[in-house]
Amino acid sequence: MKRQQRILIPIVLAASIMAPAAAQTGNRADRLEWFRDAGFGLFIHWGVDVQLGSVISHSLAGASDDYVRRYFAELPGTFYPKRFDAREWAALAKIAGVRYVMFTAKHHSGFCLFDTATTPFQVKNSPYRNDITGEVMQAFREQGIPPGLYYSPDDFWYLHQKGVTIDRNRPEVAPANVPGLLDYDKRQLAELLTNYGKIHALFLDGPPEGLRELAWQIQPDIVVTRGAIETPEQYIPGVPIEGAWESCLTMGTQWQYKPTNEEYKSGGELITTLIETRAKGGNLLLNIGPKPDGTIPPEQEDRLREIGLWMFINGESIYGVRPWVVTNEKNVWFTRKKGENTVYAIVTGPRWPLGEWKTITLHSLKSTTQTQVSVLGQNDKILEYRAGVVPKTTWKEDAQGFHITAMRAQRIYNDRRWPNPVVLKITNVEPGMAPPEVVTSSAAYSGGVATLRGDLRSLGKAESVEAGFQYRRRKGLTDLYEKTEPWQETEWVKRSEDGSFSVQVKGLQSGAQYDYRAVVKHPLITIYGAEKVLSTEK
Repeated sequence: MKRQQRILIPIVLAASIMAPAAAQTGNRADRLEWFRDAGFGLFIHWGVDVQLGSVISHSLAGASDDYVRRYFAELPGTFYPKRFDAREWAALAKIAGVRYVMFTAKHHSGFCLFDTATTPFQVKNSPYRNDITGEVMQAFREQGIPPGLYYSPDDFWYLHQKGVTIDRNRPEVAPANVPGLLDYDKRQLAELLTNYGKIHALFLDGPPEGLRELAWQIQPDIVVTRGAIETPEQYIPGVPIEGAWESCLTMGTQWQYKPTNEEYKSGGELITTLIETRAKGGNLLLNIGPKPDGTIPPEQEDRLREIGLWMFINGESIYGVRPWVVTNEKNVWFTRKKGENTVYAIVTGPRWPLGEWKTITLHSLKSTTQTQVSVLGQNDKILEYRAGVVPKTTWKEDAQGFHITAMRAQRIYNDRRWPNPVVLKITNVEPGMAPPEVVTSSAAYSGGVATLRGDLRSLGKAESVEAGFQYRRRKGLTDLYEKTEPWQETEWVKRSEDGSFSVQVKGLQSGAQYDYRAVVKHPLITIYGAEKVLSTEK
């Protein structure tokens, strides 16, 4: 039976590739809703060079002929993840609260972690021999986690076979410009979308033209992320992006496993990043990089488990939510249950000690006759070992705002020092304010002076506000993994009516790029415009 299947598959693939173009030209609206509801995905980067502990694939760019030769000739023979168990990966992802997975079926090197008829540079010709992609897809399905695939249209092995210098940034190495490469990619993608059952999401890390259309043709329900929607890499946008978007982020400084010289973000930082992403309407695709033996590095596993504990308590504030009328009020971030008047106020800091009362005042919501407030995860009835203490959440509303008084009463750690955010669930509420609206406009640079322009569309019913800008050096591809510089602020202009405004900035470095955004300081809240880019002259 298996032999017959292998004979039939090429016919199916050819029919898929040669069929007339399908009418579908984008992700289906209902599938984008599923994607936005899921909210939290797991990225898995793994390649044939994991044994070296190097950047995945990219060490081939600029490498000597000898390095390239040995990479392609020798590394497949050393790929043997003897402790790999996809079921353990999937079980860990389930505990972490992950709602979909993106697995690297093929990265830029061209090494295929799936059984393919297109190339010998694949896992079936390594000592491991098993179809890793098939095992991952099956294991995650068994855990109820919809599987997705990462696929690179760029293929360094293919370039090497054609005698083309390995690179990704020159037009002549784009798949459409290398004879046969785009057709090669199509055959591989058709295999992936034909041989592995329903694939829920696809991340095309390279020119998507021709491939995303093929994906929608073979599996119309698939959600193409990179290649069809915004996918910020290693950062969270400053303001919400309309519609579905997905930010991909490493735990440390590298996508693939890095055995030495690695610096990891804390579990708390990753949780806060997830919260911010969801408050802005996006999905977080958090990456792990398995070790050469197939196990998850303990530092990465530990962070997934810390996230999992927080999600076990607070997951309803992350799944199936959309942005509130404002993303945050200082250190309190908001999500809203889709289709409901339930708002989650997520208090990200400072640490809230166990057994301590806090009063939090919010301005962006107001009560109704049915409003109720509670702390997610606890029953508001007892504080362990403190007889007589009733940690009942209460609230009141007056001209100064919506005031919530609550106690963190659920013991999470033995030492009572659980450092992560507390979530207040507020039901049956309405917007309490019309926030000010500011738009980041154009910028100009001349004679060493930058002129930043903005448009104040609304004062948010305030008598006056302060308007200005923030700016910082923009990170490029060469420093994408360095720490982001803090925002610098311009002078502030008092405004008592809407309209355009501008501020001049001196002292910027010539020949550089800067991110800038308009800002309006309302008496109750600070609102930001979208980030734009300014290039200074040399």
